Amino acid sequence: MHLAYPAVLAALLFCVGVYGVLARRNAILVLMSVELMLNAVNLNLVAFDVWLRDTLHAGQALTLFTITVAAAEIGLGLSIVLLVYRNRGSSDIDRLTALADPDPGPGTGHPGAPGAPRPAADDKKAEATA
Repeated sequence: MHLAYPAVLAALLFCVGVYGVLARRNAILVLMSVELMLNAVNLNLVAFDVWLRDTLHAGQALTLFTITVAAAEIGLGLSIVLLVYRNRGSSDIDRLTALADPDPGPGTGHPGAPGAPRPAADDKKAEATA
């Protein structure tokens, strides 16, 4: 078996996956593109395993691990996308930047946050120097 055929196919699959991640706005299509990229890597692992005639079949074993990770990733990713869709009504990635909490105002943030009250020691130093 020539190594060029699966390598070229894997490169094409990976390029389609990269295009899908960069160009798509729908979160489900981005997850599908990531899966395409993982499958391209799996194809390379198996092809090189066969080409090198590895007696331990390390490429195929690693492919099983990446399939397991991909299944866990798609399960968690789809659950997050479904929760975002329920709350927002859209799975548009450009609108997901609005998920951050707005500034809660003075006195409610962590001590280093803008608008948070300063500790009493800083007030005493400020009064002493004034």
